[in-house]
Amino acid sequence: MSCGKPHETDCSEVLAEVWLLLDQECGNGRRQLLEQHLEECHPCLEEYGIEEHLKALLARKCGGEHAPDALKQRLRDTIRQTLIEQSEVTLRRHADGTTVEIRETKVVELREQA
Repeated sequence: MSCGKPHETDCSEVLAEVWLLLDQECGNGRRQLLEQHLEECHPCLEEYGIEEHLKALLARKCGGEHAPDALKQRLRDTIRQTLIEQSEVTLRRHADGTTVEIRETKVVELREQA
């Protein structure tokens, strides 16, 4: 979607990040750019409003349900294992907890098959 007007941030980029904005998962600078775009672009603001209503509806209908602790732990373990597999890491244990120092990230090249 595009309103056809030039913006500092492209409409498709803003719409791809609507949920990050709704969930307050983007940094202040990015949030300001997205909000500025929404102030200038009626079609994107309208789409944002739809997503905002959907989020509120989901919260009302599903807000009382929580993921089981076992599922949360499996997700944490999977994320941790993926990070370890994709990076060369050094674990250091301190009195206040564990820190992970990432020294090198593996780069995987994906090639399109003909």
